[in-house]
Formats: sequence, structure tokens, C-alpha cells
Amino acid sequence: MFPPQDPPQEITLPDTHRDFIENSVPRLKADPRILGVAVGGSYLLDAIDEFSDLDLVVYIDPQHYETVLTERSSIVENIGALLESFTGEHVGEPRLLICLFGPPLLHIDLKIVSMDDIEDKVENPVVLWERADVISRQVNLTPAEFPQPDLEWIEKRFWTWVHYTATKIGRGEIFEAVEAIGFLRVNVLGPIILKKSGARPQGLRKLERHTSQEELKRLIATLPSYDTRDCLRALHESVDVYIRIRETPGNQSLEKMVDEYLNQIESQLS
Repeated sequence: MFPPQDPPQEITLPDTHRDFIENSVPRLKADPRILGVAVGGSYLLDAIDEFSDLDLVVYIDPQHYETVLTERSSIVENIGALLESFTGEHVGEPRLLICLFGPPLLHIDLKIVSMDDIEDKVENPVVLWERADVISRQVNLTPAEFPQPDLEWIEKRFWTWVHYTATKIGRGEIFEAVEAIGFLRVNVLGPIILKKSGARPQGLRKLERHTSQEELKRLIATLPSYDTRDCLRALHESVDVYIRIRETPGNQSLEKMVDEYLNQIESQLS
């Protein structure tokens, strides 16, 4: 019978997600090199809906870890109707296998972790199944905290990023400018706003649920169209939002010079 350790009763899963867990975990259990399976991400927040992916962590006996890592593609082929999978180097996590199963279509992020690295984590997942409590005994021994925005690190870079974006606008590289403004939104504005609201500061994830209507309007104003002047307007709006939400003191001299540069670009567009 699965699961030996039922998910907490308050966790509500869509049928597609629950069916995948109930079908895949017993198949993973059949591999003696696998010591346990856990789930994290939105599951921990009881925030999984029909559009959510599943974040699974598969813990491996260290002596078999490298072998399992090389065989992970064939392993995931055996746990469901796999359509496609690829590794997660592009998000800085080579242990991750990003998978699409279906039908019905379901995105699964499956991380292969050696028990030697169990403390390398950003959250404490919920154990779905394990051998002899080996995961439960260790996974909560050390606290886990999702990476928070380093406000001093951001402040040190923000005005250089703004100047760089302005140079793209001035040169007429609008695709580059739109992308650079988006970078500021994803890596600066969104995480700081989410942090202030007490939510997980993960880019722009579920930002609409964690911000006031007034703040949301300001963020919407940072969205540019494919237009030189509108990119400059959106960049100004991005700067204004940042000044409102930052918590660290700024370099007034640098800010003034960058602001003057923005005005210079604006005058050249006139």
C-alpha cells in the first residue's frame, strides 16, 4: 500500500498530481539503491493547483550515487508516461532532471541527491516514503532557509545595470532593452517585494498574490512595449519602484549621475 507515510491531511492535491505520486513512488521503491522519496516546492505551502509542477527529491545510497546519476534517464522512463526529460544545468542544478509526463501533461522536477549531501538544501521536504526512517532522521537536523535577496549586493549592482539598460535604449537595441528591464524585474523588484510580504522570494513567482494593488500597478508600469521611448519610460518606472522598496542606503552621487544619463538619453530621443 502506498504511501506508508501519508501526506498531511491538510494538503490538497489535484488528481493528476496525486495519481503520479501513487504510481511513481512504488516503482522507485523497487530500486534498492534508492533510500527514500520526498516532495518539496509548492507542496510544502499547500499551494499546489492544476497548473503546478511537482518537486520530487530522490535520495540515493552514496555508494551507488554516481551510477544512479548516469542511469536517471532510464529510471524516470520507468515511473510514468515520460514524454521528455533534460538536466538542469541551465538553472544551476545539474542533479535535477526536468521531466514532462503525460497525458495528462504534468511537469515533474526530480532531483537526485546522495545521502552524503542531504544537508545541501533550501527547504525541508516532506518524506513520502523511506527505508527505516533514514531520511526523517537526518533531513530536519539542520534548518533550511530559502535564499533571500542580498540587498547590499543588489544595491552595489543596480545602478550599473540601469546604465547598461539605458545604453541599449540609446543605441536602439530594443529587444536587448526589453530583456534588461525584465532582468531588473525578475532579479531585483520581484524578490524584494516578495520578501517584504513574507513570501518565498523566487523571481516573480505568484507575485500577484503577494502584493498590494498599488504596488501591482507600479510593477505593471515597468512592462515596456517594443518602442524606444516606452522602454525608457519603463526603465524610469523600474528605478522609481526600486527606490520605494529598497532598505539599504543608496549612493546618492551615483544615482544622480545615472539619472542624468537617463535624461541625456531622453533628450537624444527628442
